This record gives sequence, C-alpha cells and structure tokens, in this order.
Amino acid sequence: MVLNTERIIPWPTVKPYDKQGVAVAGTKRPGQSAHYRNGVWGLIDEHTPNTLTTLDQVWADGLKVGANREFLGWRPIISQNPLKFAPTYSWLTYSQVDVRRKYVGSALHTLFQKGELAGDVYPTVGIWSQNRPEWQIIDIALQSYGKVGVSLYDTLGKDSVEYIVNHAALSVVFATADHVPTLLKLVPKTPVLKLVVSIDNLSAEATKVLKEWAASLNVRFLLLSELEEFGKENLVAPIPATPDTVASICYTSGTTNMPKGVVLLHKTLAVATQANIYGMDLPDDGILLSYLPLAHIYERICELTTIALGARIGFFTGDPLRLLEDASILRPHFFPSVPRVLNRVYQAAMAGGNVPGLKGNLFRKAVSVKIQKLRQTGDNTHALWDRLVFRKIQAVLGGRVQLVISGSAPISSDVMDFLKIAFSCEVLEGYGLTESSATCGKSWPEDSTSSGTVGPPAASNEVKVVDVPAMGYTAEDKPNPRGELCIRGANIFTHYFKDEKNTKESIDEEGWFHTGDVAEIDSAGRLKIVDRVKNIMKLSQGEYVALEKIENLYATVPVVAQIFVYGDGLQSYVVSVVVPDPVILAGIVTTITGKKVTPTDISLLEEAAQDPRVVAHVLAVLTKHAQRNGLKGFEMVKRLHITLSPFTVDENTLTPTMKLRRKDAYNKFKKEIDGLYSLGEPSSKL
Repeated sequence: MVLNTERIIPWPTVKPYDKQGVAVAGTKRPGQSAHYRNGVWGLIDEHTPNTLTTLDQVWADGLKVGANREFLGWRPIISQNPLKFAPTYSWLTYSQVDVRRKYVGSALHTLFQKGELAGDVYPTVGIWSQNRPEWQIIDIALQSYGKVGVSLYDTLGKDSVEYIVNHAALSVVFATADHVPTLLKLVPKTPVLKLVVSIDNLSAEATKVLKEWAASLNVRFLLLSELEEFGKENLVAPIPATPDTVASICYTSGTTNMPKGVVLLHKTLAVATQANIYGMDLPDDGILLSYLPLAHIYERICELTTIALGARIGFFTGDPLRLLEDASILRPHFFPSVPRVLNRVYQAAMAGGNVPGLKGNLFRKAVSVKIQKLRQTGDNTHALWDRLVFRKIQAVLGGRVQLVISGSAPISSDVMDFLKIAFSCEVLEGYGLTESSATCGKSWPEDSTSSGTVGPPAASNEVKVVDVPAMGYTAEDKPNPRGELCIRGANIFTHYFKDEKNTKESIDEEGWFHTGDVAEIDSAGRLKIVDRVKNIMKLSQGEYVALEKIENLYATVPVVAQIFVYGDGLQSYVVSVVVPDPVILAGIVTTITGKKVTPTDISLLEEAAQDPRVVAHVLAVLTKHAQRNGLKGFEMVKRLHITLSPFTVDENTLTPTMKLRRKDAYNKFKKEIDGLYSLGEPSSKL
C-alpha cells in the first residue's frame, strides 16, 4: 500500500529557484509591496480542484490509504517502580482508530443532544493532555461529529485553565489522570464544566473516589473506556462537516496577558494541510515522531499532513530526557522540530567533533567539504563523509530521517547549513502562526542559499509587506522591499473568540492578517523575517529596539540556554539576563580560573557566574556574535547578569510554548537589572 499519491503533487523536474515567489501584476501600491504568491503552486483555496476542504475529509483520505496499516504508536509502560517503558512500539491501526473515534463521537453527540453537555456559541470540547494516541482519537472524533476542539497545553497552570474553560464554555474536558484533581478543584470557579473524562485507566478504588468527589460537586466523572462503551451503545453516524464549520479554538500562549482564542474553520486547517502536502516526499511506511505539543498549531498541522497521507505517528514517552531513546527505537522519517532542540543537536555535534587530533581534523574537513558543496550546488550528501563522520549524528534520530522541519522561532543560517549536511536529508525552515494555521512560508529542498529565509509563500496564501515608518522599513527599500508581513488566504483564521477589538486590529478590511513580524522579500520571492513590530521600545536617545529580535539572535550562541533582553526608556542601552548552558559555561570557567569545573558542579558554576572575568568573557562572546550578524551598537547588550536560575513555566516566566512572559521575567530579576543600570553608562569598550 502506497502513501496517498492522489493528494501529493510532485515538484517540477526543474525547480525555479530564482522565482520561488512571484509578484502579482498590478498589486503594488504606495506604502506596500506587491502581493506575492508561490512560484510553482500558485494560490489555492477550498474551491481549487482536488483540494482538501474539511478535516473529516483528511481522515477519510488517511483511512482509505491506511486501512489496516499501523497508525498510532506508543511505548507501553512495563514497570511503574522504577518507571520503565517497553523497548518496542505498540500500534493501533487506522481501522481500529476509526471504530474508536465513532464511539467517542457518538457518546459526545448523544450527551450534547440530551442537553447534559452544552457550549455557548459553539459545542466546545476540551483536551488537556500530553501527546498520546488518545489525543488524536478524541480530536478525530470531534472533527467527525461537528464538535469544536479546544486544546489545553499540558503544562498550563490552573489560572489559565480556569480562564479557558470559562471563556470557551467547556462543559466537558478530557484529561490525563494527573490533571483530573485540578479540574475538580476548579469546579466552583468553572460552573460551565459538567463532565471530566480521564484518558487514563485508573484502579477501581481511584475511580470510585473521583466519581464520589465529582458527584459532590454536581459534575460527572468517567473513564474514557466508559465513555466509549456508552458511545458503542448509542452509535450515531458521523456528521459531515462543511468547509465553513468551526473546527477548533486554538488559544495562543499569551506572553503579555490572557491567551487569545483563535477560531479556525475546517477549511482553514484542511487547506493548510493541503499546502503542506505539495512536494511532500515520505516513504510508504513513513513515521512522524510526535513530541512537540499537539496543543500547538505547528505540531497539529504536521500530524494532519501525516494522517492525510495514510502515514504513521509514533508518540514519545512524555519524558524529554527519553526523546533520543524514543527516536532510536521508532526510527522516524519525519522529525518536526524547533530551534531550542536543533540548537542543542548542533552544539553537541560541534562540541563532540571539534576536538584535538585526527578525529577533530576529520570532522572539520568533513564539515568544510560538505558546506562548500551545499552552498555551491544545494546537494547536502557526500558518499565518503556521510559514511565516515555524519552517520553517527544521523543515528541519534534513528538513522533514517528524511525530513526535518524547523519552526515556531528563528534559527541561525549557520545552524541550518550544519543540520543539512549532518542529516543529509531535507532540512527545511518554515514560518507560520496560530492565526495562519502554522502555514505561511517554507524553504525549498536543495536550495543552496535558503538558510536564513523561510522560503516563498505557501500555496494556501499570498503575502505582502507594508511600511513601518517608525522602524525605518519601507516597501521601497533597496535591494528588497521590507515591512510588516501581512498574509491573506484560506488558511487564515476568521476571528479571535469573543474579542472584536483584537480581531479588528489584526485583520484589515481587505482580509489581510497583520502578523507583527517585519519581513524582507528577496529577489527570488523568499521571505526573511528580520524584525518584530511588537515588543519594541525606544531608548533615551530616540532609537527603537526590537527586544525579541535581539533575543533570537543571541539565543543561537552556544553558551546561551535562555536569554532575556531588557531596555529602560530612560537609558541609552539594553541589558540582559543569561541562563548559560552548564556544559559550555564549565569549559569557560575552567579556562579562566585554571581549575577543573564540571557541568554538575552547580555551586561552583553559580559562584563563577558572579566572577567579573567570566561575565566579561561571556559578554565578549555575545558582542562578537552581534557584530558578526549586523546588530547596531544601540541594539547590543552592554551589561550582563548570569544566573543558573532558569525561566520556567511553573513560575510563570515562560508560556507553555517556551516564550518569555516579559513582565514576569523582569519582576524575577528586577533587583539584578536595576543593579546593572545603577553601574552607569558603560564604556565604549563594552
């Protein structure tokens, strides 16, 4: 059985690398660029022939191709104490999932029909869980029975959960066992909640206790197995969706205040899925490794694409420390990832290869030869060096990865080029937002100069840039137009749920979504994200700085694990808090002090973090990196505080998608930041 070739449209024999994005004639206007569309696929929507238009159609395609093939895989727990997982994956087939989605969907539909469950605007259903097979089974059921899925990040705190349950009017939430007590404790503050379903099977005693606790609060508690049995007894045929049926409310992570609910239609997600299928190349037995949160739109689109092709999804154990173990057992072909993971792969490979002697010389020679070949021809393979050097790096992810995509945050071009030669497969960078169904642009395979860009517009949307006078970006800039990136297409959300103000500020009267990101459109029609309109502040001398842009650049320095850049409008410079990588910091400290310090010597590292020599060295490394990458003097960090106390979701300084909550990050280090500024104007040497 082959993958769904009906939906895959292959690349042309010769890719037009010089015309990846093309300007639409007659669309250039004062204050904005022309509209750009994909140079191969053009612009598609729900009316384009042979295009996916609903999510139940995505499932039908996958089921038709997949049938009795493996679909959802996991490693069963074989011991609780100590915790131990099976050394192999177990699988559910497409046909088995088809039966279970009907049971879950029938149960929910019956309960909504009886009035035991009810939303307000939409029939909403919550999922609060890590990635696992049941997450997909439940979500596919919602797509198939006219319900609106609302996913909650597994790491959400109770305040955010309370807000989303009330805001989305969730009368039912599916949750893992660890979240059930939190939901029951919130019942007095979430009167809309009527049913809590445990995804995990529990002991008879635990189930009895939770049922009694729920009953005392006038809500119901069920196991997923019980709900499925109820659905089996009350079987209802799936309810076909229309392209304009609401499929999901996806809450953004909320870096400054409460999250916004992004309303996504069936066609919005389906057309985005279709756009990502174009040019897709996976083997017949293709497997995606699922570890990025399914509550995030990026992972959802990757998995919808996998489902549409009838391919397989293998879930990680839920423990990031076991991710490489999972990969070595699953041996995936498709590895969607993010810079914070890929940067660690790069740093570990460079640290392991850049050593004295023959081994180091071979590594440096291999890198040099392959980088040169990549940048000259776009070919990232080499018969000798792949076998001799890079096979070991490829083995880290199981040895047969064919597609790696980096998304959700910027990644440096040097890291991208290294990953391409190290994995010797398609390594692409994409750009999208929740509001664009994680789709906007994606680099092309074998493009020798694509690193640093996010490729041309996807087939699902067109793009343009509009002037940002305050920051000096215009559509008339030479050699390429620059400005705030705007996106329009079938993959764009309709509105923010119950939030007319933010909707009007984000989507203009012509249907363009204003992203808040500053982009450059190069001569090949590729997008390059260069700045950020949001989180801009003005320094005392009148210069504007985009703090996120600066953080993203410094974050690619190996010594930086986390970074927070802060600017005071009464000062002429920015300062920073850096959480260092302990491995890199240990090496720096050992070199500077002459005393051997290991990454596990936390007390010594904490002491060294306050050593002016160490601080000066790290600042010098950051400054050199900033200069090499073209930061202006006023954008460079001038003073630095190093700490081993990380930003975390638990303390509310990070969102569930690992983005900084700037106000909370500042409050955590207010004393240290104020102390940096109290030192006065830094000298020119800094």
